[in-house]
Amino acid sequence: MGMKLVPVAALLAAVALAGPAFAEPPAVPVLGGDQLASKGLVAPAGVKAPPKTKATSFVIADAGTGQVLAAKNAHGRFLPASTLKALTALSLIPKLDKNLKVRPSRTAVNQEGSAVGLSVKTTYKVDDLFKALMLTSGNDAAMALAEANGGLATTLADMNAEAKRLQANDTVAKTPSGLDKPGQSSSAYDLALIARAGLANPEFRRYVSLKSSRFPAPKGYYEIGNHNKLLWRYKGMVGVKNGWTSKALGSFVGAATRDGHTIIVAIMRHEGYFWEEVEDLLNWGFATRGKATPVGRLVDPLPAQPVTAEVAATATPSAAPPRSAPVLDAAAAAQTGTSRAVGSAVVGVGLLGGLGWLLYGIRRRRARRQALDQ
Repeated sequence: MGMKLVPVAALLAAVALAGPAFAEPPAVPVLGGDQLASKGLVAPAGVKAPPKTKATSFVIADAGTGQVLAAKNAHGRFLPASTLKALTALSLIPKLDKNLKVRPSRTAVNQEGSAVGLSVKTTYKVDDLFKALMLTSGNDAAMALAEANGGLATTLADMNAEAKRLQANDTVAKTPSGLDKPGQSSSAYDLALIARAGLANPEFRRYVSLKSSRFPAPKGYYEIGNHNKLLWRYKGMVGVKNGWTSKALGSFVGAATRDGHTIIVAIMRHEGYFWEEVEDLLNWGFATRGKATPVGRLVDPLPAQPVTAEVAATATPSAAPPRSAPVLDAAAAAQTGTSRAVGSAVVGVGLLGGLGWLLYGIRRRRARRQALDQ
């Protein structure tokens, strides 16, 4: 007796009743709390709303507890400009002897943008270069430090590995200076993570807190000053870093300490003069700390891991993006016994399996476009 063929229409109806052959992957939790997925303002109830700012994105956090007190588009990815130098410093301070003497190359000396004024005829201590990096935002100092660390590729691999360790997953470093480059990004949330980790490092804290310092010249020394205006006018200001490019616009991450508590403020994509707004955000943070339910938290760093080829690959613009968790395993786990059986039958006839993958691919492309649009 011959096998009776099941019409395709009947098979389609059976699948529709049983559920999809390929289930949606489970939702990925938002780092720091689901409220931080919002692109709008997220603030606690029962207290005065945070002051207005022209920044596209910001985070106000308690450095001690890690509580995020308020945020706007916390995970929005933007060009970081020179705030990325905070990650450069945090990555290289543990690796470089501050008394190591460095003679910069012409490539370092000729970096575009802000510079401390390095000369190929002068030898500098690493300690001097970190001061130039964090006070005067020297792009020449950033490249000289990268050279002292074994080169640009090594330094970018170190920076991206450090970002992953901090769980600053919105951050991709393509330059040690923060000069705009395709694929480079960070977020207000990540800048707050980086600042919190930096403040726990005594050397990092020393550099960002300096108002001024003497800097070597071919003949003698000259004075350099910190670009962070709040070090002179805001009570308890610690640092950390501000930045600006025509594409990134204004960015800032900084912290202040009062009565034993430290508040971190990070802003990105501000169109103009932001210092007074940062002061207002800091004041709100100190007034609100301990009096309201936080809207999220700054996650703790992961245990240190060796630099892998996958992390190092992020240092080059042509590198493929890091692989995500296997979606098939997640999808299989979400299926019921019925959907597995029907899905297998469909794959056998080669019709619905292809349709399922087509729909899945469309969803993936849409998700990627949405991520790029942030």
